[in-house]
Amino acid sequence: MTGFIPAGIGQWTEPDTFEVTEERIAQYAAATNDPIPAHRDGSVAPPVFAIVPVFMSMIPASLAIAPVELAMRVVHGMQDFRFHQVIRPGMKLLSRARPVGYEGKENGTRAAIYVECRTEDGALVNEQWVTSFFRKVDAGPLVGSLAPSHVFPESLREQAPVAKVVSHVDADQTFRYSAASGDPMPIHLDDEIARLSGLPGIIAHGLCTMAFTSWAVLTEVAEGDTSRLRRLAVRFSRPVLPGQDITTRIWRSGAGSYAYETTVGDTVVIKDGLAEVED
Repeated sequence: MTGFIPAGIGQWTEPDTFEVTEERIAQYAAATNDPIPAHRDGSVAPPVFAIVPVFMSMIPASLAIAPVELAMRVVHGMQDFRFHQVIRPGMKLLSRARPVGYEGKENGTRAAIYVECRTEDGALVNEQWVTSFFRKVDAGPLVGSLAPSHVFPESLREQAPVAKVVSHVDADQTFRYSAASGDPMPIHLDDEIARLSGLPGIIAHGLCTMAFTSWAVLTEVAEGDTSRLRRLAVRFSRPVLPGQDITTRIWRSGAGSYAYETTVGDTVVIKDGLAEVED
C-alpha cells in the first residue's frame, strides 16, 4: 500500500504570487557561486532561479498525489526548464502547478509535476517539469504521464567536449542555498536527519548543482547571455556532497543544442544534461 492518489492527477493548484527583487536575485547568484556579472548584481535572474517563484506551488501539487509521510524519502529526480523570457527585478509573477503522473519501480517511484509561471498580464515566463523520486516506494504501473524525455547521445563520447568547467561546492553551500531558494528540506541542512534518510550525510540541493551547470553552459557557449537559453534539462543520478569538486563537460549535439554531464571524480552526478541556446 503506497498511498499515492490517482485522483490528484491534473488538478491545478491555486495561483501563487511572487515579487522579484534585485536582492533576491543577487542572493541566489551568490548562493550558487555564479560568476556572471548580471546575475551577481541582481539585474537578471540566473536560469535556475526560475524555481524560486514557483516553489510554493509545487508543494500542494506534490501532496495532491503523494502522502506527506513519504516526504523523507523524496529526492529530486529530474528537472526540465523551458524559458520564454528572462526574469528581472520588479516583475510580479504568478505560478500554478499540476501533477501529471507517477510510475513505480522496485527501487522507487517517479512523480512528475508540470509548473507554469506567468506575468501579471498572462505572458508565459517559463514552463517546468519537476520529477521527484520517492526512494524504496513502489506505486505500481504508470498513472497519467511523465516528463518529456531528454537523453545524452552516446555517440558524442567519440568527440572531445567543447568545454570543461571545474567548480567547488563549498562547505556551507547548502545553508546559503536553502536561504536563497526557500527550500528548507532537512536532508540538506541536518546531518543526522540525512543519515536517518539513508544518505551519507548532508547532500547538496539538486537544483543548486544544476545552477552550477547552468552558469557553466552560459559562460562557455552563450557568452554569459541568459536571454539566449531556451531549455535546460537534467537527470540527477547521484548526490553531491559539500566540499566536493564537480566537473561539467559540454558537447555540441546540433545547431543551438548542447549535451552535458557533471561528475565528481569518475562518478556521474548529473546525466542527460540538455541545453538549447539561441545562436
